[in-house]
Amino acid sequence: FMRVLITGGAGFVGSHYAERLLARGDDVMCIDNYSTGQKSNLKAHANLTVVEASIADFDTMKQKFEHFKPDAVVHAAASYKDPNDWLTDADVNVRGTAVVCQLAKAVGTKRLVYFQTALCYGTKPLQTPITLDHPILPDGSSYSISKTAGEQYIRLSGLDYVTFRLANAYGARNLSGPLPTFYKRLTQGQQCFVTDSRRDFIHISDLIDCAVKAVDGVGHGAYHISTGSDISILELYNAVIKALRLNDAKSPEIKPRHPDDAPSILLDPSRTQKDFGWNAKVSLEKGVADAIDYYKEYGIEQTYTHLTAAHQEKAKVA
Repeated sequence: FMRVLITGGAGFVGSHYAERLLARGDDVMCIDNYSTGQKSNLKAHANLTVVEASIADFDTMKQKFEHFKPDAVVHAAASYKDPNDWLTDADVNVRGTAVVCQLAKAVGTKRLVYFQTALCYGTKPLQTPITLDHPILPDGSSYSISKTAGEQYIRLSGLDYVTFRLANAYGARNLSGPLPTFYKRLTQGQQCFVTDSRRDFIHISDLIDCAVKAVDGVGHGAYHISTGSDISILELYNAVIKALRLNDAKSPEIKPRHPDDAPSILLDPSRTQKDFGWNAKVSLEKGVADAIDYYKEYGIEQTYTHLTAAHQEKAKVA
């Protein structure tokens, strides 16, 4: 078994990752400040320790790293709740990542796994599909600027690392992006709108199937986790309608794309498929139904976007 420390362990990606590691017998410590993570996302387990703290709190983090001495760190914590709160984004995503890197090195951690946003390529990428050698152009949001700075600190650290640049992840526990927004509005009888954008949606179980291999030493450097195909936001909307059995729902209002908005954001997963021996398997219909089942059981209090008002009419990415 391994000792794995997960930052943001009560969040969407972190909690699914923790469950998978616990199921195979690893010891897991999750650190979360519950800014966007949910306590209910982590069920009690004999091999799970949960710590409420900010990753930017050096003294607390030092104590936890020195006590737990993780073999691997999965760095899934991120500030993204308020696109105008640059100070918290910088504190958590930049300083917090620097703290994680330095403490991981100090206690002899063998591997660091990071989750990065596809917004690192900009809000209007220069190619479709986006390959790993696409220029890094993160200046469209505070989130992408700070997440990219974190990725650069990881590279600077000398740690053995994998950074996963993500397509639009969706599924149970996800509270950001168009799917939970559609669910919330449709179940409240409100009008929805879509643009003619296309995006690359990856179900959380497919994402974890791939990402969990990274703590075991598979891969090194930057990878995309994506299906390798894109769908229209209207297709996603129709999948939500089908899952909710809303045969009489109004058609969504079709709005023009913001001038800055990319017609498609599609990541090339070929390096990941080769190095990890992995392919996405979950269909959109099955994945959306899974997410809707979760929203029906737990409800949605608040949804989040990483983008400022000028960019909020675009489909969000991870």
